[in-house]
Amino acid sequence: MTQNPEPCHEIDGDVFVSPRHLASTTGTGDPAFAPLLDLGWSIEHDDLGNAYTNAPDRKVRVGYLPEGEDDGLWRINAYRDPFGPPTWGTCFNDRTPTEFVTAFTTALATAYEQGPATYLARPVAGIDEHDPFLAIVPLLKQGWEIDRPRWGVFAMQAPDGLAGMEFATGDLDPEAELSTRDARWQLWAGKSIDRPVWYATASTDTPVALLTAVTECIADPAPLPRSRQDTSSYIRGMAQLTPILPPAPTPLDVRRAVASRRPAALVAASVPRWSTTSRHALPGSHR
Repeated sequence: MTQNPEPCHEIDGDVFVSPRHLASTTGTGDPAFAPLLDLGWSIEHDDLGNAYTNAPDRKVRVGYLPEGEDDGLWRINAYRDPFGPPTWGTCFNDRTPTEFVTAFTTALATAYEQGPATYLARPVAGIDEHDPFLAIVPLLKQGWEIDRPRWGVFAMQAPDGLAGMEFATGDLDPEAELSTRDARWQLWAGKSIDRPVWYATASTDTPVALLTAVTECIADPAPLPRSRQDTSSYIRGMAQLTPILPPAPTPLDVRRAVASRRPAALVAASVPRWSTTSRHALPGSHR
């Protein structure tokens, strides 16, 4: 049975969604922008409602595109030359769980602070922290199975069969990687990769540390909070929903509750008394 995680702050939702890859977007870009804005990056909005943030040196650009031409809600590119083609690019579609995008931008913020050697680090097989295999390790640890469904592709599948990750081998078209789903890496959820509920792609040179941040977030067994009423925030008919229980009251909460139900004590002024100054004084007691 899924356990409710102990909340350390107010939870935004009334149900937990598990497994978390069957959650969907929270419908706001703020959490994913936050790690980058905390570095002092600028943010701009266009007339359509799209938002963009850029690194100070213009070598990393993030677009949040609810009014874009397709369902690619988040497009994140990095450049060796700010006026040249992207060195790597990622895309998260409009139903990708917000927490997964935030995991990526948080890792990106850390990498950017460390410099170009980190946020432009190419994956290289067999080279310590740059080995692409590291990106699938978090999934393997949670029971995802590895397979080779067709020539030129290695695939990972979640235990419930409702999420997967694919890694394409061989040469790929750099432009297609940035503008289509024909990228080196693809993550998805649903019953089929051909018709995913959500998907995310990453091009060949996307740093392994950024990919691993996403797969670690996906592999986390803790459920994600969502609103039962907002049915677009989880995959209906597939996800398990568990009501979020309020936290157990503390001893202080109990004392306050008891005190609030206790009748107020009568103050002395409210107790009626005979008085020589009262209009109810006994006859003959005052002249």
